[in-house]
Amino acid sequence: LSDPPPRWPRDAAGWRADALAGITVALFLVPQSMAYAQLAGLPPHYGLYTAWLPPIMAGLFGHCPQLHTGPVAIQSLMTLSVLTALPGLAPGAGGYAEHAIALAILSGLMLLLLGVLRLSALVNLISHPVIVGFTNAGAMIIALSQVNLFLKLNLGRGDYFLKDFWHMIAQLPSAHMPTLAFGLATVAARSCARSP
Repeated sequence: LSDPPPRWPRDAAGWRADALAGITVALFLVPQSMAYAQLAGLPPHYGLYTAWLPPIMAGLFGHCPQLHTGPVAIQSLMTLSVLTALPGLAPGAGGYAEHAIALAILSGLMLLLLGVLRLSALVNLISHPVIVGFTNAGAMIIALSQVNLFLKLNLGRGDYFLKDFWHMIAQLPSAHMPTLAFGLATVAARSCARSP
């Protein structure tokens, strides 16, 4: 078997491919990271702070090109649920962002410790139905949290999904029609672009 071609020095085609990949990731990562920050109850610019460092670290030290680096929706929802369970903390309250930063640092240190101790096999102890249920519940909560932007409704976030869903249905008559029309047109255009 022949050795793979060396990555360095890069030729012009390699630099072009890297530049295209970087632009694509940036265009995708900026709005995504801002939305994740809002899911965590933080101002959108905090998402930009968390978006630039993980891809750089993955590029320097990572070895798996399929691994997602950076914030994800489930982490954002879990951050919100953990911090709002603390007395006196709510999104926008004083000290909320500092607690979120401390939680992120502690989570990173725990992940680093699990990696150093080679304890990734612990994930195999979680059954598949639990993971599927957790993922589906997260998707439903995320979808409902974005409806207020889609319909331009002032929806609060309660402790029960069905109660929040019913509250959204009750407020549908007061939806902002131009925003709704623009959102539906965007979804329709995206659906048409995906169809063969």
